[in-house]
Amino acid sequence: MTSQITVLATGGTIAGIAGSAIAKDYAAGQISIEDYLDQVGGLGLEAEFSGQQIANIDSADIGPKEWNALHPAIMAALNDETCDGVIVTHGTDTLEETAFLLDLTLPANKPVVLVGAMRPADAVGYDGLRNFANAVRVASDPAAAGRGVLVVMGDRVFGARDVRKVRTRGTDAFRGFPRESVALVTPSSLEWFGAPWRTQGGAQFAWCDDLPEVGVVHVHAGLDGQSVGRFIGDTMRGVVIAGVGEGNLPEPVRQELVRRRGEGLLVVRASRADEGLVDREPEDEANGFVAARALNPQKARLLLQLLIANGVSDPAAIQQAFDGS
Repeated sequence: MTSQITVLATGGTIAGIAGSAIAKDYAAGQISIEDYLDQVGGLGLEAEFSGQQIANIDSADIGPKEWNALHPAIMAALNDETCDGVIVTHGTDTLEETAFLLDLTLPANKPVVLVGAMRPADAVGYDGLRNFANAVRVASDPAAAGRGVLVVMGDRVFGARDVRKVRTRGTDAFRGFPRESVALVTPSSLEWFGAPWRTQGGAQFAWCDDLPEVGVVHVHAGLDGQSVGRFIGDTMRGVVIAGVGEGNLPEPVRQELVRRRGEGLLVVRASRADEGLVDREPEDEANGFVAARALNPQKARLLLQLLIANGVSDPAAIQQAFDGS
């Protein structure tokens, strides 16, 4: 049976052009969704597509404006009885952030798959068409429902909570933590490694089109409290600390954050390390800090923004949300 797939395009390398098969530099977001689907039409995929151009930009420029257009477009597709699944084409640099934000704010009743490429469309070894064909296989599978938002890259399927970009080049640029890939996929096969985990199909958080200001502080040797204080300023509602090791931070920085916490600033400790859990420490209770657990700083920021936007400001309640993420 032919699947009906809605494709929402945002640009990125998957729609990029270099002008040469071997050039290093290229321009992202050059191919329109109409032209891209024309190319896809020659692959013989068992699907029919409807496309919409949300944006056509480098994913380094993706932000609230694009998210506020993308989210309702996905919701419209999910509410369309004729739509079997949704594919979002996206640049790889911020793909994990868009995927996680959507995962927290979309129902899990139909497959939603984000896909990108590490090489532009006219490069030798272009990976975009294969990744897209794999995404079609996933978005067409009823068993993909109940798994939240998924990311397809390099013949692997990742959960939005786990996926992260770990390499600047090469087609094997994504990895998952704490779960690695949740399935293996080719254009002709799909093997899931477990049952769906979203037993409650509804969205976890209400969508907010005006996310509160939350910053990320990257800890480095010699960082001082005054520098952190200047960065936070007077308007931030929360801050995520990309700490060293298990979310550790210099004592002057801790003292500044404790002072700001007394003024209402919400503080989440994450780690600048690529993998590993950040558990609660005895001092967190007294300081009013939250431990990010398995979330990296950029995802911790999004979860904290959504919690604040949904009226959650108690550190204990915020910690519970991070523990369950």
